[in-house]
Amino acid sequence: MIGFAVIGYGYWGPNLVRNIAELPDARLVSVCDLKMDRLQSVKTRYPSVDITNDFEEVLRDPRVDAVAIATPVFAHFKLAMQAMMAGKHVFVEKPMASNAEEARRMVEEAARRRLVLAVDHTFIHTGAVRKMREIVEEGLGDVYYYDSVRVNLGLFQHDVSVVWDLAVHDLSIMDYVLAEKPVAVSATGMSHVTGEPENIAYLTLFFESKLIAHIHVNWLAPVKVRRTLIGGSKKMIVYDDLEPSEKIKVYDKGITLNGNPQKNGEKVYQMLVGYRTGDMYAPQLDMTEALGRELGQFIRCVENNEQPIADGHAGLRVVRILEAATQSLAQRGRIVELEQARMIA
Repeated sequence: MIGFAVIGYGYWGPNLVRNIAELPDARLVSVCDLKMDRLQSVKTRYPSVDITNDFEEVLRDPRVDAVAIATPVFAHFKLAMQAMMAGKHVFVEKPMASNAEEARRMVEEAARRRLVLAVDHTFIHTGAVRKMREIVEEGLGDVYYYDSVRVNLGLFQHDVSVVWDLAVHDLSIMDYVLAEKPVAVSATGMSHVTGEPENIAYLTLFFESKLIAHIHVNWLAPVKVRRTLIGGSKKMIVYDDLEPSEKIKVYDKGITLNGNPQKNGEKVYQMLVGYRTGDMYAPQLDMTEALGRELGQFIRCVENNEQPIADGHAGLRVVRILEAATQSLAQRGRIVELEQARMIA
């Protein structure tokens, strides 16, 4: 049984506490937060769980095998490094660090100490996203585009832009669903509140092939939209996370291109575009809660010395894109290369 401590009991911490407490192979040892008043509800619901505002106390506790970090992004690196230096496995919220250099050092530290480092890319553990990856691998054909929209009249963040707050979700999904990885990014956006980071942004990601990806994120939309389209040569997918049941719809639609040589022996070819319209179906999905599934996988990885799906390398790839997008935003959309030679696969 793996002993857990949850660090941070703000927005996401209660979800981690609830899921860890319900897992048969986990033991919730303690919850740590700087604000002790937040922790009183933990003691009320889980009387046997220790509460503390001293992170060092958590690190000294021999009952704690792993820590789940749910603090603001700027604290992830320091807390994760201290935990790994104390021999603890780490499950950290996304994005895993404030910059790529910190993320790289976290990956190296985990490898050096043979510890499991997992990043909470929650969406890739949903039945919908796992099914989407399966369809892409088996029946979509050549992938032409990845297009996602994640907008709402949301909570403004003062420490990170909308790219780091919302686009991180779509980037983690894209990293999991698509085998090909982007080589460059262009981002444009705007802040409509003086002195605050961007509240609306558009990211375009470029690949070695003809695949292109576009992500739109916005805190100022009058409606909430969580929709992704993936177009392939054989089929197309619409993923709507707000749909209560049919979150994934697969369309047997597309185009066919045929070269037709012109007469008189000319070598010029006229491309004929044919449209294919077939059926739509909505596959049955596993509705297991993603966070519980994800934490269960993390526990198995700790027990068997394996790597999780969203390991430190996946987290680093996403942070590199976020960092490059931030550079591009500052330069009004200049294309920033992702330095594939340095990317950790």
